[in-house]
Amino acid sequence: MNSTFNQKVGPIGVFDSGYGGLTILSEIKTLMPQYDYVYLGDNARAPYGNRSFELVYEFTLQAVEWFFVQGCPLVVLACNTASAKALRSIQQKNLPVIAPSRRVLGVIRPTAELVGGITKSGHVGVLGTVGTVQSQSYEMEINKLHPGLTIAAEACPMWVPLVENREYDKPGADYFVKQHIDSILQKDAKIDTLILGCTHYPLLMDKIKASLPENVTVVAQGKHVAERLQDYLRRHPEIDERCTKNRRATYFTTESPEKFAEQASIFLKENIRTQKTVIDNI
Repeated sequence: MNSTFNQKVGPIGVFDSGYGGLTILSEIKTLMPQYDYVYLGDNARAPYGNRSFELVYEFTLQAVEWFFVQGCPLVVLACNTASAKALRSIQQKNLPVIAPSRRVLGVIRPTAELVGGITKSGHVGVLGTVGTVQSQSYEMEINKLHPGLTIAAEACPMWVPLVENREYDKPGADYFVKQHIDSILQKDAKIDTLILGCTHYPLLMDKIKASLPENVTVVAQGKHVAERLQDYLRRHPEIDERCTKNRRATYFTTESPEKFAEQASIFLKENIRTQKTVIDNI
């Protein structure tokens, strides 16, 4: 990859290992409908949550390079696992070499920035995949920004399958939601702010809130990531002017386009056309 890529204009790239990032894209499109977007789900290799740091980094870098080939001046890793395990390395090690004028952003820092202004008890909970929780990325970001806060985390490995198998609004999901809510509150009964550290989890919002005390505020990422992205582009006009604005969104998957389009309707509440692509040969 060479410096000629740095001068291209194109859509904003939005990446996830699967479908959950569509909840982020939906909020971004609602707030900033004028932009063009390209979404990529690496469904053939999903989920990323239980994979090693090395593999998540390798897969995410392949995706970022794929977006750069599409001309994207800015890529959002709308995946907590990729943000946790790959973002920092890509920003520090790869971007200066392969595309110094392009940007890759994640979903963890925008969420971490918020919680200091929300919590009153100073006790914050994080619900996420095994990979996100093991990375301790939320703890590191929150401690950096709000060093006085106490953080407890809980991995919820069953929640993503519940969503992707369309069980998220069924009675059978209640047990698995309550199990993890009870567990994190046992770890710290003073939690009054709870971060949904996975992009699938907003679809479980009603059940999550029903299992929580009324004083606990639940923080879903999509709206906040969208607001921070809008602010970022406002502060970086040199990036914004390279983002095309024709109100178009295109969707790609590394697996079955038909399956992706069907599943995407859960997250987007609209029917979309999807194309298949390969990202491990860039």
